[in-house]
Amino acid sequence: MRATDGETTLDRLAGKRIAVTGGGGFLGQVLVRQLFAAGAEVSVVRHADYDLVRHEDVVRMYRDLAPEIVIHLAAVVGGIGANQANPGKYFYDNLMMGVQLIEEGRQYGIEKIVATGTICAYPKFTPVPFKEDEIWNGYPEETNAPYGLAKKMLLVQAQAYRQQYGTNVIYLLPVNLYGPGDNFKPESSHVIPALIKKCVDAVESGADSITVWGDGSASREFLYVDDAARGIVLATALYDGSEPVNLGSGMEITIRDLVSKIAAAAGFAGRIEWDSTKPNGQPRRCLDVSRARELFGFEAETDFDDGLARTVDWYRRHRG
Repeated sequence: MRATDGETTLDRLAGKRIAVTGGGGFLGQVLVRQLFAAGAEVSVVRHADYDLVRHEDVVRMYRDLAPEIVIHLAAVVGGIGANQANPGKYFYDNLMMGVQLIEEGRQYGIEKIVATGTICAYPKFTPVPFKEDEIWNGYPEETNAPYGLAKKMLLVQAQAYRQQYGTNVIYLLPVNLYGPGDNFKPESSHVIPALIKKCVDAVESGADSITVWGDGSASREFLYVDDAARGIVLATALYDGSEPVNLGSGMEITIRDLVSKIAAAAGFAGRIEWDSTKPNGQPRRCLDVSRARELFGFEAETDFDDGLARTVDWYRRHRG
């Protein structure tokens, strides 16, 4: 990872005081390890210590940790079912965390804030591949629109604060992540960990079928968690612009093909039953990843089949 004039990315972050909200989570743990490797002084902002929905806790976080850079990963998230069950909470909590972090960061005199948005912010029928300039050209997919819109408001705030106050807030749009350490709880997991759990559990119980939501026609793109963390490190070190930037792999796969790959990786040879009474979610998802490559040299490196195999293996070894 190289910056300009022979300076490495690691040099730019060495010694920087960086606070990572959600640093104890799936992506956060990997990112924190990479930041430590870059020589940064990293503080992990955990919900148990700072409830970022509460204004006083945000103020206290800045006072206690005195960060030069804040990387905001913390979010209240889940799959389609969780979004449908909690639209109000997902809107309010995600909006308030981000808005308060940026506002208090501005008042504190923060050097830089890295805000992570979500692929759910894109319009339901965005032309594929999703280009960042399309983000305002329609309403998000209904099942996760409150979450997506709450996160998209941080882009508005970032650009407005840069214009009025000169606050350096960058906005990244990671695609769906996967990898070891993911959330495998059925009530809140995303599609890959949910399918891995179903397939592995079916193998071990001897079940001859699994049921999957939708009809399998929707497509998704996935980014391995270590790649996503590396992209955030690169953007933190090298990008200071106002435009949103996609972080993805540029690979599109249908849910039907995804289920086949996961079943094979888990050794499940039974029937796949499709519950078409359940929603598919957004019809297609695939990102244009050229802006990240051009602006800070990020490209995904992990082979998808290898990443799935590592994730299946991790689940087998760590499930309760």
